[in-house]
Amino acid sequence: MKNIILIGMPGTGKSVVGRALADRLHYTFVDVDDLIVQAAGQPLSEILRSQGLDAFLALEGRIGEELTCENTVIATGGSMVLSEGAMAHLKENGVAVWLETPLSQISERMPEDLTDRGIAAPAGMDIRQIYRQREPLYAKYADLIVASRPGEDDTAHQVEEVMRTVGMQL
Repeated sequence: MKNIILIGMPGTGKSVVGRALADRLHYTFVDVDDLIVQAAGQPLSEILRSQGLDAFLALEGRIGEELTCENTVIATGGSMVLSEGAMAHLKENGVAVWLETPLSQISERMPEDLTDRGIAAPAGMDIRQIYRQREPLYAKYADLIVASRPGEDDTAHQVEEVMRTVGMQL
């Protein structure tokens, strides 16, 4: 069975929706952010501060390229779509689902300092600019698009329903 790869902006609920979806489907759950923290031995914000954006993106991309699993819901970091190699590898055995969330909702969930939240973006770039940069990449890699709903279980249910509707094997 294929993996389900959740992509989308930071603050869309990929981790909480991913856990709920994995529970519903009896899949394993993997949060790529957790793998990055384990590999670096530091929180995301500290990796960005001490090693810089390029090193963070390289580490994230390498983890995405090396991740091998089955029957797993994978919550990617919002910047995973910046790594073409990682996305190609993940999609070899997975279906990418874009949790699309309005920019206004994402903005409400973000702190003033995006680095504090561990968001990989060039200094001075605000959430609107990050959204504009990444939106075409989410669209490029998405096999399915699901509008994020209030409540992670509702969104998880919707992902499951959309996949069944288009005839994807779960």
